Amino acid sequence: MSPADPLRNLGVRVGTHGGELRVWSEHADGMELCLFDAKDPNWLVKTVPMTKDANNVWVGRSRSLAVGARYAIRVSGPASPTNVFNPETMLLDPYARGLVRVGSDGWRGTVVADGFDWGDVRKPNIPLDHTVVYEAHVKGISKLNPGVPEELRGTYAGLAHESTIGYLKDLGVTAVELLPVQAFVSEQRLLQQGLTNYWGYNTLNFFSPHAPYASRAAQAAGPDAVLAEFKGMVKLLHQAGLEVILDVVYNHTAEEGLGGPRTSFRGIDNATYYRQDETGAYIDVTGCGNTLNFGHPVPIRLVQDSLRYWANEMQIDGFRFDLAATLGRGADVQYSPEHPLLQSVLSDPALADVKMIAEPWDVGMGGWQTGNFPAGWSEWNDRYRDRVRNFWLADIAEARRNGNPPVGIGGFATRLAGSSNTFSPERGPLASVNFVTAHDGFTMADLTAYDVKHNLGNGENNRDGTDNNRSFNHGIEGVTTDEAVLLDRHKAIRNLMGTLLLSAGVPMITSGDEFGRSQRGNNNAYCQDSELTWLSWLRTREQREMYDTTRRLLELRRDNPALRPSKYAVFGQSTKNASHMDWFDASGALMDDEDWNSPENRTLQYLAASTPDQEEFNRILLIVHGVEDDVEVRLPVAPGVDSYRLLWDSATEVPIDEEHETLAPGATRLVGGASMQLFRANGPRLEPSETAVQQHPAEAAEATA
Repeated sequence: MSPADPLRNLGVRVGTHGGELRVWSEHADGMELCLFDAKDPNWLVKTVPMTKDANNVWVGRSRSLAVGARYAIRVSGPASPTNVFNPETMLLDPYARGLVRVGSDGWRGTVVADGFDWGDVRKPNIPLDHTVVYEAHVKGISKLNPGVPEELRGTYAGLAHESTIGYLKDLGVTAVELLPVQAFVSEQRLLQQGLTNYWGYNTLNFFSPHAPYASRAAQAAGPDAVLAEFKGMVKLLHQAGLEVILDVVYNHTAEEGLGGPRTSFRGIDNATYYRQDETGAYIDVTGCGNTLNFGHPVPIRLVQDSLRYWANEMQIDGFRFDLAATLGRGADVQYSPEHPLLQSVLSDPALADVKMIAEPWDVGMGGWQTGNFPAGWSEWNDRYRDRVRNFWLADIAEARRNGNPPVGIGGFATRLAGSSNTFSPERGPLASVNFVTAHDGFTMADLTAYDVKHNLGNGENNRDGTDNNRSFNHGIEGVTTDEAVLLDRHKAIRNLMGTLLLSAGVPMITSGDEFGRSQRGNNNAYCQDSELTWLSWLRTREQREMYDTTRRLLELRRDNPALRPSKYAVFGQSTKNASHMDWFDASGALMDDEDWNSPENRTLQYLAASTPDQEEFNRILLIVHGVEDDVEVRLPVAPGVDSYRLLWDSATEVPIDEEHETLAPGATRLVGGASMQLFRANGPRLEPSETAVQQHPAEAAEATA
């Protein structure tokens, strides 16, 4: 940062002669630094008047502002419709790196020490085409793990324990995406109901790790120990070759709507930090009571500084931005991919090689922006989620009711091949973070067991949570002992997981889906901090088999580069790191236009050949059959293919043996109803000009995608 930077060094900096606090506020007319007793954070021992410079930065200095000091600020200002100053309220420094709670709703910042011994451990820097994201909750992943010492269960240290890391490594994922770990609190409404915000999408402070996720010993020792435990977690995960991605919530804060808590931004400069109209009413595009104002450079700078801190001081590998469309809204509240915040995180040298993942929507006008983020961003692909759920669940339910599925296979094929009708050629398939489930919604098992949500436990009379689940209970709602229904459900889960892990793009698995975890039909368990949401480590036989299936699919993804291209193929050309694709019907003939869109054709053979620049040549054949009757398929005769070896069949409950049958091109094979089969296609490498590479299905299936 340039010495001339007017917003440099906001927050606390400690030197040999004490500390300096810098806080930005344009509309305040007075500010003071408040220092508290080292043992009693309610006992105010010193106040220091702060002075305002020409750039609206208020500065206060004190020898007492040293490591371990507890502090707050008090801010005064004129009355106006858009500001709510109160000089009696103790406020948090927005840049505080350690927090101490005071009573039920008070907070003090704490000055923490810099530095940590990372040794020779470095970020894994896993290429995006090799990345498999595992979305998890810090507490939930280890709370019930008997392999973790009891005092560490549900903590940062519990996630970093060898038992948890061993599980993740055995499964085969490459990155853990953690639900929010920046300090957060529960909403007032939930507290009044006796519930808590389990997920954590209610940020109190953007620089401090959430202290209740630290072990009791670390919490008792104070913010420095909490910070050390968090960094120790990252270090051990990195040592094991696992990346750490944080789900970050910069779109709104825990101060809720007007009349809500006044803990920091609202009392410092409400008019600047939050979007409002001239009457002071909040312009809320998040649905959470307030929206940070990214039409102003100061909130933009806040996010930039926070990202730099977590990426460098905490060594975080990537970020998933909650309601990221909000971060791209300018002064006119309109979204633009050219917004300076969206562009700056890509160009900032301090954020080089950091993975940036957008949840590409919010609830404001023009809030759905899937496919419209800048090149360099990846995005949660809700179109992928919906198409996959439809194909394996809602369409099959419709076929049972009316005799025929509503659509053909074209739109599904487009998603399978990397969603080129959503993302530009410049961005390629790795712009798509593919997911079938996430923390928000049904688990994968519940998608196959419930037609409707069951959220009464959330205290909102089942009004909360989406009704657009695209799920199918296979004939019975919820828990059943009916063997036929259970077999159909288990196969459906395998189809969903198989599609996810065999598609082009970056796959994201929701914690527990790898073995079929259920939340008993709750599709909005944000306020359930219990065994309903914690990961179970006691597994049924069927759950162990599903885990083995997921593990096998991840192994197959690693071993077959044709499944994970980083670029889209171009007709008739050789494109490095693309997978060149041929598409065949059940008879082994090339697909025609009618095949893509006809509901009568739900069987597809997808032959993909890799063009890697660092890995061995690879070719696979994936058969997808989307109706419940068995079908006989003739394996395609294609240039360069000598034989096909079966690698996986979703109709089998246990992954098949590595040494399985090999079939000749033109051979016939029975494919079970509503199932998938993956083969390795053996033979010499041929250039695309020597093969029958077809047009991408996105062009043929645009109408149904």
